[in-house]
Amino acid sequence: MKLKNLIVAGLVAAPVATLAGPALNGAGATFPAPIYQRWFQDYAATGNRVNYQSVGSGAGVRQFIAGTVDFGATDEPISSKEAAKVKRGVVQIPMVGGTIAIAYNKPGCSLKLTQKQTVDIFSGRIKDWKAVGCAAGPMTVVHRSDGSGTTYAFTNSLDAFGGWKPGVGKSVNWPVGIGGKGNEGVSGTIRQTAGSIGYVNTGFVRANKLQVAALQNKSGQFVLPTAKSGAIALNSIKLDANLAGESPNPSASGAYPISTLTWILAYKTGNGAKADDIQKALNYALSSKAQMIADDLGYVPLAGSILNKSRLAVKRIAN
Repeated sequence: MKLKNLIVAGLVAAPVATLAGPALNGAGATFPAPIYQRWFQDYAATGNRVNYQSVGSGAGVRQFIAGTVDFGATDEPISSKEAAKVKRGVVQIPMVGGTIAIAYNKPGCSLKLTQKQTVDIFSGRIKDWKAVGCAAGPMTVVHRSDGSGTTYAFTNSLDAFGGWKPGVGKSVNWPVGIGGKGNEGVSGTIRQTAGSIGYVNTGFVRANKLQVAALQNKSGQFVLPTAKSGAIALNSIKLDANLAGESPNPSASGAYPISTLTWILAYKTGNGAKADDIQKALNYALSSKAQMIADDLGYVPLAGSILNKSRLAVKRIAN
């Protein structure tokens, strides 16, 4: 089943005795779509529905600013310029952590990439698999074609690695490669294209059974994207007053270098009768029960001060 335009209520097999009210509608990042799918599907068993459209961080922020959704979702914190356009105020809430994997389709190749090689691949300077120790053959880079928080986090790390020229953002002028829409599109293109390589949320690696590279971290170790290596990286993030924060190339031993948080954007005021429903849905996602399944889906559960701050932020969502 496609994650795009996902209407979670329709996926629930268990009977629901009473629906608590109209569905909440959210849209945004594709990065967390698999875990949002699972959370909202499980949550629907309580009689509460949440519809989530996996349209990309850029589109999600635009819909949130326009006021056409009950909440938005983004992998890049909302900018002060964007937040100023939201007259109802913004509550920005970290929901879960994740790692961005470098996935590839090159059977017989066990790929280990230095930070320089990673930058060179996505800059178009490395064009043949032989240059990274695999059997010779043309390399096809796959990147996002839409505005994407995953792209923001990925290019932010490439910039931190050094030698990256296209800049940092949800959309950049890629010097090489072909585009795919959403994490779904990129992972599908990699799966179907021999000799391809691209960047996707690790959850999509598992779902599509893709090969994944071990990536050199700042300490010089070659690390795979896992819940453990992601948690080490996320522990180095310091959140600001708006609960935004990043660590694009953490120095801790064992850290996976491209790790990020993903956020829900809620309105501080003007939610009316839905305020309580929004709080309940987000509190469920931030519960120990919901966070516990993150690792199984390729994500990094929140813990400690970040989780506590997220739970406190939910209380700021008012009528």
